[in-house]
Order: sequence, then structure tokens, then C-alpha cells
Amino acid sequence: MKLFRVLDPFTLTLIVTVLLASFFPAQGSYVGFFEGLTTAAIALLFFMHGAKLSREAIIAGSSHWRLHLWVMCSTFVLFPVLGVLFAWWAPVNVSPEIYTGFLYLCILPATVQSAIAFTSLAGGNVAAAVCAASASSLLGIFLSPLLVGMVMHVHGASGSLQQVGSIMLQLLVPFVAGHLSRPLIGDWVARHKKWIGKTDQTSILLVIYTAFSEAVRHGIWHKVGIGSLLFIVVVSLVLLAIIISVNMFVARRLGFSKADEITIVFCGSKKSLANGIPMANILFPVASVGMMVLPLMIFHQLQLMICAVLARRYQQETKVAAKAATENA
Repeated sequence: MKLFRVLDPFTLTLIVTVLLASFFPAQGSYVGFFEGLTTAAIALLFFMHGAKLSREAIIAGSSHWRLHLWVMCSTFVLFPVLGVLFAWWAPVNVSPEIYTGFLYLCILPATVQSAIAFTSLAGGNVAAAVCAASASSLLGIFLSPLLVGMVMHVHGASGSLQQVGSIMLQLLVPFVAGHLSRPLIGDWVARHKKWIGKTDQTSILLVIYTAFSEAVRHGIWHKVGIGSLLFIVVVSLVLLAIIISVNMFVARRLGFSKADEITIVFCGSKKSLANGIPMANILFPVASVGMMVLPLMIFHQLQLMICAVLARRYQQETKVAAKAATENA
């Protein structure tokens, strides 16, 4: 419940932002203003991510290579394969941009904060989760735009070296600059984690408002009805169930400990809203970003709710196992 109290305000703010853009979209001279503000906010977001992540966290956990290898496979192989198959199958007649949005969702890196938080709550291997989630986020800056060019190009989406370069310039350069500045500002960042978190959320909300303003001007709500929204929810639930089930099966089949299984499940089943929306803002035409990120936004909220329930279940199992071990000792 404590986790939900932390997450719910941002979820509500996200909905309010979409409604605000729907009824009061940025128009005229305000379009350029919000686009410039959004670009600056994204750069600041990744600068702060670089400043927060220690050198030790980047290189830690290399000895647990089997766990990290599978998490990377789940994030950058299993997810994309499912996305490609689903976009190819296209079982329901909805907007093609929704299928493209699911494909884009599937090639994104994992979250960092929530994956670690759920792993800790469930009693998993937190050190491995920090390394796996951080590595996924870092690799995603390189791999996700490349996968967009390789995979989404097949379905008519745009992806080029120029766009990869834009990603690197807008995301990687601020990240590296922030990390290099860590000796100077690291202590300040550590003392103001709460405000840094607000910066993350503000950046995401700015991108969403700008993207949906443009989408509303191009008639997004005439293209997406209640049926399409329900379709996105159902597909998100099915996709999440498949990924969690496969991760559990692989973890047990390969003989990982319960703590490592928890880490694999929560790090291998997440997709990052914080990374995905800024990337979409760079990779795709602004008019299509609103529709493109709908599956990501809905999947993000569902993964938090489902994983919160799963984490509590793991927590109870861990407590029962610890109690049984104590009684048998």
C-alpha cells in the first residue's frame, strides 16, 4: 500500500496532463516554446541520471553474468520478438499506430527505480537488480534506437543513423556530462533525491503534454475510441503475463535461487516510461508520438500494479521460507 501511495499521485497527474492537452493543447507561438522547454527538460533528466549513477554501480555485478545475460535477453530479445510477431499478426482492426506503439514498447530498456524497488520489497537480490536495471538503461540508449531502425523499418517506421545520432546527442551526451560531473555535484544530488525525482516526473509530463497537444491537433481522439483503449489494456496484460511466466520458468529451469528469480522477474519484465517517451519524441514525428506512446503509458501503469501484487506474494513466500528454516534449525 505504501508503494501505491507513492505512485498514485503521478498516475493521476499523468491523466490530468493528457486531459489538459486534450482540451487546451499548445497552439501558435506556444508550440515552439513547449518544444524547446521539453528538449531542455529531457537533457536535464539524463544529466541527473548520469550524476546519480555511481561508477561502482555501472561496473558492479559482473560476476553474476548468467543473471544479467538473461535479463538483457528478456529485455532486448524476447520482448522485441513478441512485439514483431504481434505487429505481424495484427489480430484486431485498430489503428496501425497502436501496433507500432506496442512494437516500440517492446524494444525499450527496463526501468531502474521500480525494478529495484519491487526486488527489494519482494526480498530479491537487490545488488544484482541495481546492476541489471542500470545496465539495461545504459544499453537502451544505444540499442533501442538501433532496434527502431532495424525492426520498425520493416513495418514502415522511420529509423536512421541520423536519428540514432540525435538520440546520442540529446540523451547520451547529457548523461555522460552528468556522470563526469558526479565528483562535483554527487553529494548535492544525493541530498536532494526527492527534488531530482520531481525533475524526472516534470520532464515526462512536459513531453506528454507537448506530444498530446500535437496529436490532438491532428485528431488523435477521433482515431482512438473506448474499444481501442480496451484493446491496449488487454494486450498489455497478456504481454506482461507471457513475459513474467517465461522469466519465472527460465529462472527455475536454470537453477537460480529464489532471490535471483525475483530479480530476473522484476528486471526482465519492465519497460521504461522515463526513457521511452523522450526517445519517441526524438525518433518519430511529433504528430504521431501521442498515439505511439499510448501502449507504453498504459503498459507502464499496469506493470506497476501487477508487479506490486506479485512482490507482496513473493514477500509472503520469503517470510514463510525464513520461518520454516528457523524452525528446522
